[in-house]
Amino acid sequence: QLVESGGGLVQAGDSLRLSCTAPPRTLGWYTMGWFRQVPGREREFVAAIARSGHTAYKVDSEKGRFTISKDNARNTVHLQIKSLKPEDTAVYYCAAAQPGSPASDSSSYNNWGQGTQVTVSS
Repeated sequence: QLVESGGGLVQAGDSLRLSCTAPPRTLGWYTMGWFRQVPGREREFVAAIARSGHTAYKVDSEKGRFTISKDNARNTVHLQIKSLKPEDTAVYYCAAAQPGSPASDSSSYNNWGQGTQVTVSS
């Protein structure tokens, strides 16, 4: 079971670190991804990290504001978000996918957390 935490209400320009706690040994095998979703819109890929530590980010140059990392010893994946914007407001989900599957495709992921709400005020 994946459990996200760290969301909340923040001001534009602030930074936030989301965390996802996974069962033991999950991070050593699965690709871990972060997605976000706004009501009425499809779930959107944000970032992923493979068991090797290789990272991938949403294509439109969001890499500078988003940083994904993991701590295998603590079974935790983090998503650091800098310079938050109101359009970052969404429910952020952590998910696990089989290694080698397309990291940016939500259908690759078969285990999802319950999500954590991030609200950015202007």
